[in-house]
Amino acid sequence: MSPFTDVSVHAPVAGRRIALFAGAYNHISDGVALTLNRLVRYLEGRGAKVLIFAPTTNKPPALSHNGTLISVPSIPVPGRSDYRLSVGISRKGWSRLEAFEPDLVHIATPDYAGAQALKWARSRQVPVVSSFHTHFTAYLKYFAEYNPLYRMDFLEDTAWRYGRWFYSQVEHIYVPSPSIGDMLRSNGITNGIRVWARGVDPKRFSPDHRSQKWRFAQGFENDDVVVSYVGRLVWEKNLAVFADVLENLSAAGIAHKGLIVGDGPAQDTLKGRLKDTVFTGPLEGKELATAYASGDVFLFPSDTETFGNVTLEAMASGLPTVCANASGSDLLVLDGKTGYLAPPRDTSAFLECVTRLISDHQLRETLGRAARERAMAFEWTNIMGHLASYYQEIWREFPGKHGNALATSGSGRRIRKAVA
Repeated sequence: MSPFTDVSVHAPVAGRRIALFAGAYNHISDGVALTLNRLVRYLEGRGAKVLIFAPTTNKPPALSHNGTLISVPSIPVPGRSDYRLSVGISRKGWSRLEAFEPDLVHIATPDYAGAQALKWARSRQVPVVSSFHTHFTAYLKYFAEYNPLYRMDFLEDTAWRYGRWFYSQVEHIYVPSPSIGDMLRSNGITNGIRVWARGVDPKRFSPDHRSQKWRFAQGFENDDVVVSYVGRLVWEKNLAVFADVLENLSAAGIAHKGLIVGDGPAQDTLKGRLKDTVFTGPLEGKELATAYASGDVFLFPSDTETFGNVTLEAMASGLPTVCANASGSDLLVLDGKTGYLAPPRDTSAFLECVTRLISDHQLRETLGRAARERAMAFEWTNIMGHLASYYQEIWREFPGKHGNALATSGSGRRIRKAVA
């Protein structure tokens, strides 16, 4: 089945019990956490039971989460305290997992808790799947630029070796785009790859939410061309290029306004560089939808995405997008038709694309309409239906209470044996 085929009949999940292990679920509001919360809402809405294991903090949650959440002990990522590393599953967690008796274990983060869950599931003949959300090796390169702690060349090779070990033991790997699947295969990870794209709610994110009143409140005039960014303010999103482009536009006398929605550790530096740009902080709900639709050009130079949820939301809002020609964006943006793809980190190329859109109102309108039409193929209910069908593949392949027994030979290869 194509990952974009309309799903008219959703695979049944009622009565199924799914244990989900994640590195982020409610303590931070990012694309991974939002996607997983939406997944849980979909599954529970169709009668499944889901138990989530993820780090929490003493701070107020960033998200009002879906489902039953079991806290996993964790520590801050060195140099990036907004992210957490699990240090294992607590005694209470093990007890809850045993009592839950899942039909399927879904591991969204291959961290220590994920590895423990993998071992537990295989020892109890429970099938395991994993979804690939974060381009860890690409992040390591960015962390190295801003934190000397990460300037160790062996980290990338170590990460791939661990990935090959971990993912060789799961039944399916769900990747958000074909290019991410190709990247995994090129690094020796080939087991059960399926495309599970990300989606968008076309009613929530729509050109209909454009608001002149909101624009005026931000200090934008009717004829201002607003170049916007939405997302976490972290350097691995390649925000240095965003700042460079806006500074070059100003230096060239090209009229524009900047809009940044979100927060994060790069915020203070960006505010210092982009003094005329509006920073709204993080927005949610209707106000976020209004902010998207009230922009004119969406500039997203990140080359570390596995998908690019914010790009899809901007497209659904009717904005032409200028993105890095890298995994994630290369699936969404049709170059020259719905926006432009620029070589990663090439400020001049990004500047040329943005300048072209600023100077041509009709071009912005044409590409924006096409972007909206393209986004409609990624409606969330359809996307989740594909994942349910993948789950059903597992349950068909492994009939019985938990599926087939999974044993491991001395060579590390999986051996499936029918459960008596």
